[in-house]
Amino acid sequence: MSETTDNRTDHARALLGFEAAARAEVVLPADAHVIGEPVTVTQIRNPELPHVGLLATCKLGDHVYELGLADVVFPTGSAGAALVARYRDWLGLAPLVAGPEVARSHKVEGDDIVVGKPVDLLVLACKSNALRCRLLGSAREVTLRTAVRDEIAGSIITVTPKKQWTHGRHSYLSGAVSSVRIDATVLGLEPLALHREDELEDGRSVYRLAPVAPTRGDPGADLILEAQDCIEEGAYGEADEVLHQVLALDLRYLDAHAMLGERHLSSWFPLALHHFELGIAIGSLTVGDDFDGALPWGYVENRPFLRCLYGLARVLLRDERRADAVAVLRRLLRLDPGDPLGAGAMLAAIEAGKTWRDLEMAP
Repeated sequence: MSETTDNRTDHARALLGFEAAARAEVVLPADAHVIGEPVTVTQIRNPELPHVGLLATCKLGDHVYELGLADVVFPTGSAGAALVARYRDWLGLAPLVAGPEVARSHKVEGDDIVVGKPVDLLVLACKSNALRCRLLGSAREVTLRTAVRDEIAGSIITVTPKKQWTHGRHSYLSGAVSSVRIDATVLGLEPLALHREDELEDGRSVYRLAPVAPTRGDPGADLILEAQDCIEEGAYGEADEVLHQVLALDLRYLDAHAMLGERHLSSWFPLALHHFELGIAIGSLTVGDDFDGALPWGYVENRPFLRCLYGLARVLLRDERRADAVAVLRRLLRLDPGDPLGAGAMLAAIEAGKTWRDLEMAP
């Protein structure tokens, strides 16, 4: 058998493997985008034709097209996105990145939501009387008309729909929010990278959390500095707006969660709780409860996560959840034995029976 024949056989075998992986891993139909247009992928197949590769059957409105799978953008973090990434790598192509600034969003359709039946939605953005949401487990968006209270971008809400309608090609929903929860594992986020830097005397490794984007040219970092300036000038409402812009770019900017949590700690207790919880949950995708390394304050990239932990302990103490506050403080001290935030002093005070009022009023 010639080398050319061997290569063709390997190529065909690889395509069959990708087709089998698609059947096993990707639940169809699935929402996706092609050159910014929202499509529904109904099939992924290998036509076994020369120079063709894998094809995706895509539905756009009443039209059906077959396109190369390599050009289909599935939601970040989905099984479809992982499959396309492996396929493009095998083809020798660069990763395919979604363009949220130009892509049209999928809209919730009539049979996606049943009036009167509770549904879980992922909050994308908050306004005073509306929440822009995504149907959990999909890329389909809907605007929920409701009184906004303790919801934050990145939270999961359970809603019992009262009415559903479409206006200007956009889907709307009215209903009551019955619960708000934090669960970073369903957000489809890429965990923050972790870099080993040193070693402690006890033998544990010292790590540094990587930033969301390179420092130079990072729009989120620039907006965070702008928000800090607003806070120093007393323009708190403007600071909140800027920080929400940061989270719209990427929920992994833990600095924004820490700052919003600290901003609302004394004025809007549940909102502070959710921001600290979400910041910790996102950071914990990288450094979970079983993480045995250290994240010293000396590395500035670690500080937002540590501030979220310290802030959560303060919130829990205010809520009289003393045992939970103690657990968070012990985790913080394990991560950062240097303790520049004073977690050890707070822990000792709690164990001595001090209340949050005693601690907040202490000099």
